[in-house]
Amino acid sequence: MCLIMFILISTILSLLIAVAAWFLSDKDPDKEKLSPYECGFDPFGQTGHPISIKFFLVAILFLVFDLEVSLLLPWSFSLSQTEWFNQIVVWIFLIILAWGLLYEWVAGGLEWE
Repeated sequence: MCLIMFILISTILSLLIAVAAWFLSDKDPDKEKLSPYECGFDPFGQTGHPISIKFFLVAILFLVFDLEVSLLLPWSFSLSQTEWFNQIVVWIFLIILAWGLLYEWVAGGLEWE
């Protein structure tokens, strides 16, 4: 019964938000809103051209180090209750990660050009 109430309330709330957004939205947008880009300048090239692989490399590096930081925060809170073996494993992981960052830096992987 609780699940049915949850589904019913979430459906009603979703419909209410959708109807309110439709009534409150601008029905006659200007030409800038209808243009493909809202950044204020024309696009550099045609659509469908390949994107530089450098963008993907920087994005992957950001994800790796962002996840590393999100894993270090809980580890730092439980540092006093963690066994020595687990601490050594985390420090080895950090050393390998720092070595990888240093390698990418020296190899020029972090330069946008």
